[in-house]
Amino acid sequence: MQFDAEARVSPLAGLAVAILAVSTSAILVTWSEAPSLVKAFYRVLFTLALVAPVALARNGGDFARISRRDLFFAGVSGAALALHFASWFESLDWTSVAASVTLVQAQPLFVALGAWALLDERVTGRTVVGIAIALVGMVVMSLGDFLTGAAVVGEDPLYGNALAVVGAVTAAGYVLAGRSLRQRVALFPYVTVVYGVCALVLLALTLARGLPLFDYAAEEWLLFAAMALGPGLFGHTVINWALAHLESSVVSVSLLGEPVGSTLLALVLLSQVPTPATLAGGAVVLGGIYVTASARGRDAPSDEAAVADA
Repeated sequence: MQFDAEARVSPLAGLAVAILAVSTSAILVTWSEAPSLVKAFYRVLFTLALVAPVALARNGGDFARISRRDLFFAGVSGAALALHFASWFESLDWTSVAASVTLVQAQPLFVALGAWALLDERVTGRTVVGIAIALVGMVVMSLGDFLTGAAVVGEDPLYGNALAVVGAVTAAGYVLAGRSLRQRVALFPYVTVVYGVCALVLLALTLARGLPLFDYAAEEWLLFAAMALGPGLFGHTVINWALAHLESSVVSVSLLGEPVGSTLLALVLLSQVPTPATLAGGAVVLGGIYVTASARGRDAPSDEAAVADA
C-alpha cells in the first residue's frame, strides 16, 4: 500500500499476505446468515470507509483531476464489481466453496476474450489453449458429480456454479472497464471512486429487494467488518499495490492460490469435503487459468486482474 513503509515491504511478501486474506473471503461469506446482497453491500461499504480517508489525506487533489470520461468508466467498473459480488456471494449459498471460488477465479479467461472482442487485442495460440483447458475443467466440475452419481455439496450446485461463472464474467468487466483508468489515477483515489459506485449499486439492489439493512445480530456486523478488513483491505487493496511493483502475470498466477487456500479452509472450518469431480475439474480449471494468465502476461498490457475476488 502507499504508505511510508512501502519501500521496506517486499512486494512478494505483501502478495502472499493478500492471497491469504482473500482466501478467507468465502469462509466469512458462508458463515454470515444475512442475505447475499446485504453481505456484499456492507463488505464494500466498510472497505470504502477504510480507504476513503487515506485517499482524501494523501491524494485529495487527484479527485478534481479525474475527467468525465474517466468517471464514466469508473462508474461502469464499479457497477460490474457490484454485480460480481452479488452473484458470487449468492453462489456460495448453493454450491461448495471449492467450486465457487475456483470458477469465480476464472475471470482471466473472460478478460482475454473481452480484450479480443472489445479492445482488438491479439489472442495467441497459448491463450486459446488455456481457455479451452479451463472450459473442460468447468464442465467436469459442474456435471461430473451428476454423471457419476456422486453425492454433491450444496443445495443446487449447477445453479451455484452458474452464478460463480457470472461472477467471473462481471469481474472481467470490472477489469476491462477500469484498466486504463487505473493507469492514470493513483491507487486510493481509484478504489475510492470504484468502491463508492459499487456500494451505491449494491444499496439500490438491496432496497429494491426490500431487504433489511440494520436488523442483524452483533456477530453479523463483526463478519461484515472482517470481510472488509481481511479480503477487502489486506486482500484486494494490497494486490492492487503489488501490481505497481510486480509483473501482472506474477500477480495473476499467484491468485491461483486463493481456490486452494479457500478449499483447505472450507475443509477445516466448514467440514466441506470436495467431491472427486470438483477436485479433478478444479485442477484442470486452475491449469487453464495458469496457461491463459502466463500467456497474457507476456503478450498483453498490464491488467488489474488481481482484483477479482473474490
